[in-house]
Amino acid sequence: MDKIVFGITGEIASGKGTATKYLLEKYGASSHRFSTMLRDVAKRMHLEENRENLQKISTIFRENFSDDLLSQVIYHDVIADDNGIVVIDGVRRMSDIEYLKKLPGFRLIYIENEMQTRYERLTKRGENVDDASKTLEEFKIDSEREAEKRIKDLKQDADFVMDNNNDFEDLYVQIDNVVLECRK
Repeated sequence: MDKIVFGITGEIASGKGTATKYLLEKYGASSHRFSTMLRDVAKRMHLEENRENLQKISTIFRENFSDDLLSQVIYHDVIADDNGIVVIDGVRRMSDIEYLKKLPGFRLIYIENEMQTRYERLTKRGENVDDASKTLEEFKIDSEREAEKRIKDLKQDADFVMDNNNDFEDLYVQIDNVVLECRK
């Protein structure tokens, strides 16, 4: 069987991490996240790992090197990954997709849900240091930052669109169906 590479995209707290975790646990997939390299830089620079700082680091790299620099790093990581299913969590830009489509077996999954659902999930998960205390207004501002505002446009280029407004079991069924489709 050829390698399946899932690029997962969606707005903040749409369920990208939940989908990735499920693929890792059920299918033994491996994963690569755009945010990992940004967090590495933040740690090295002794910066707080909050969404604003990670977005600033991303913007600095993209504006000063190339718009697809982070995609190039992920591309090479995925090529070196021998796993049969590889997940790229956090695809955010058309330039990412254009570069990652060069990967054999690449499929883009767009996960969508309502803003209120995303906000509630974000404050519960606490992935970033400021998530648990974030207000809905702050969440809306985060959703309009440079790194986030074009994500909705990626839906039109997705190979699969998943609705994550219900419980996680519903999302898992959708993921199982996509894996089955890609293995045909």
